[in-house]
Amino acid sequence: MTKHIFVTGGVVSSLGKGLTASSLGRLLKARGLRVTMQKLDPYLNVDPGTMNPFEHGEVYVTDDGGETDLDLGHYERFIDEPLTRSSNATTGSIYSSVIAAERRGDYLGKTVQVIPHITDEIKRRISSLASDDVDVVITEVGGTVGDIEILPFLEAIRQFRLDVGRDNVCYVHVTLVPYIGPAEELKTKPTQHSVTELRSRGIQPDVIVCRSDRRISDALRSKISNLCDVPLDGIINAPDANSLYGIPLTMHEGGLDNYVCNILGFNHLSPDLTTWQELVDRVERAWKPVTIGIVGKYVTLPDAYLSVAESLRHAAFAHEVDLKIDWIMSDHVEGLLVGERLGHLDGIVLPGGFGVRGVEGKVEAARFAREQGIPCLGLCLGMQIMTIEYARNVLGLAGANSSEFDNADSTTPHPVIDLMDSQRDVTDMGGTMRLGAYVAVLEEGSQVADIYGETVISERHRHRYEFNPKYRSRFDESTFTCSGNSPDGKLVEFIELDDHPFWVGTQAHPELKSRPDRPAPLFDAFVGASLALAEKNDPARFDGLAPAGDVIDAR
Repeated sequence: MTKHIFVTGGVVSSLGKGLTASSLGRLLKARGLRVTMQKLDPYLNVDPGTMNPFEHGEVYVTDDGGETDLDLGHYERFIDEPLTRSSNATTGSIYSSVIAAERRGDYLGKTVQVIPHITDEIKRRISSLASDDVDVVITEVGGTVGDIEILPFLEAIRQFRLDVGRDNVCYVHVTLVPYIGPAEELKTKPTQHSVTELRSRGIQPDVIVCRSDRRISDALRSKISNLCDVPLDGIINAPDANSLYGIPLTMHEGGLDNYVCNILGFNHLSPDLTTWQELVDRVERAWKPVTIGIVGKYVTLPDAYLSVAESLRHAAFAHEVDLKIDWIMSDHVEGLLVGERLGHLDGIVLPGGFGVRGVEGKVEAARFAREQGIPCLGLCLGMQIMTIEYARNVLGLAGANSSEFDNADSTTPHPVIDLMDSQRDVTDMGGTMRLGAYVAVLEEGSQVADIYGETVISERHRHRYEFNPKYRSRFDESTFTCSGNSPDGKLVEFIELDDHPFWVGTQAHPELKSRPDRPAPLFDAFVGASLALAEKNDPARFDGLAPAGDVIDAR
């Protein structure tokens, strides 16, 4: 029977419930268990697809087109399993399902209430991931204990243990143990109050993961154990780590997976963490200094580009690059400022986004990278920006733009990026989105075909506008190559320049499939090109540097 682990959090948000859950998933998978994961979010939006990136960070897209919480990105990167839209459920989607069922008459005229109807729907969502192919489902409950929005979820997971049996459920609670500087003490009171609140909802945690900025003593663990009624072995310390990929090893050292496996009956399995340890060692060996600029609209909240940043780090690990990411507001690189702001970079990434703000800065960044021979990777909107820049400055199509940016005062004479004819009559804007995995056919002998090592590939998408085929012939007559297309040849998926070391764009989001030990091919090639430029232009930067002799313990 499938076992279930529920991860809750207390005291404050952003404690790392998602990373705790992901790390536990990695550790269980290292024991040969088949693991899948799920996020329950208490907000009323049906999904995060319409939320401003400044509100909730990036929207993580699954193969089946689900627009989900960014924590699913952590899940996939750690357990290396593709998830689906079913792995993210919100209060909005749950209430929508219940109300739709009520309108259909499914409840036979009964009064519809939070208990049992909402809680039953939550439990149905949890149970839907259990199957003969899954040994463990890890479910993270968003928010913190004490939030009013979270109460139906806590009630549902409380009932769940009664439904499936006590031996098939484990509750993991993540809390904060803050250090008070003037007193020079770590304080357990916030953890005590958080557990008390959780117990008032009928849930006794089996494990408490104590987040802190430093290691806590065994005496402090014993105090938490006594006051929270959790065995000492179930009090796991999770101090800050140098790298988030070192967290599973920290958790294992603290005994988290051993204790959870004892509860769930998997104690006969031993973990093989050799591959993950090798990854952490590579992270610590990185020594080649390279600076990559991410020129975006939402850089004041790096979580808006979380998967992009992690994909760059994955590629950096593979090249032993000590990566520095320079977060650059696209509004700040227009006109004469472009060289001053971008001149020190070894590579430039133009990430995705929506709306007109900051677009001209991105166009300037694409031009600067093209003219100066700086590696440039365009993702989704980034590819469209590169197309616009080339059309204006090389093909001579003055005023070329995307019809997305048209307004009452300005309509482009050359919409090189446009809606397809089939999309124009769709009144629901969500219906015009291309979401999820799509196949692309790469041109034989192209740069992207060499990078992927094959000519038929699949990447995930999230966009509305496309390369306008009416202008295709103008581009084909230049050094600009549409090097990847949809199988029917109607949609451009990849672009590149024949006379540039690396100026590549894709309509897809390859960052969504990158893994720490298996970087996305485009990112791997891009970081490699950026390193080559750095070594060519500034070899003195590497003088006196060498691979680290002794690996620093990231735990």
